[in-house]
Amino acid sequence: MFDLLVLAGAWSARPPASLAMMPYGKAWPVDTGVFFIPFSAGMLIAGFGALAAGWRTPWRYRWLLCLPSIGILLLLILTVVAFWPMNAALYYHGIGSPKDTITDAQSIAMTQRWVVLDWVRVAGATAAFVGPLRALTVSWPTEVAPRDPPLVRVALAVAVVGVAGFIVWFVSNV
Repeated sequence: MFDLLVLAGAWSARPPASLAMMPYGKAWPVDTGVFFIPFSAGMLIAGFGALAAGWRTPWRYRWLLCLPSIGILLLLILTVVAFWPMNAALYYHGIGSPKDTITDAQSIAMTQRWVVLDWVRVAGATAAFVGPLRALTVSWPTEVAPRDPPLVRVALAVAVVGVAGFIVWFVSNV
C-alpha cells in the first residue's frame, strides 16, 4: 500500500513531469525490487508449501490453500509481463533517456493503466491472504482425500517444476 499510495502517488501525479520521481536510478538509494522480489518469492514458496502440506485434505478445504499459491503466482506473472516493461518505459521517458520509446500522451495513458493494474494487484494479494486465513479458522478435516490419478500427479509435478524454475528466474533478476 505504501508503494501504491506514496511512491506511485508521487510519480504518477502529473505525468510526464512527475515521472522523474520514479524510485529508480542513481538518485534513489534502494531499488524497490530488492525488497519486493525476494519477499514475493518467499510468499510464493510458502503458499506452495502450505498447499503441499494440505494436499491430502478434501477439496472443500484444499481450495483455500490453492488461493495463495495460484494467486501469488499469477500476480508475479502479471508483474513480469505488465509492470516491468511499463516501469522501464515510464522511467526512461521520465529521465529523457535515449532508450525512451513513448510519447507524452502514451506516458499519461500508461501511468493510468499502471495505477489501475496495481489496484488489481493489491486486490489479488488481499484475496491470496484472506483465503489461507479462512483455512486457519475452519476445523482441520479429519477425512483424507483419495489419491489423485497418475495423470493429475504428473501434471502437478510439472507445475511444481515450472513454478520452481520461475522462482529461480524471478529471484535471479534482483
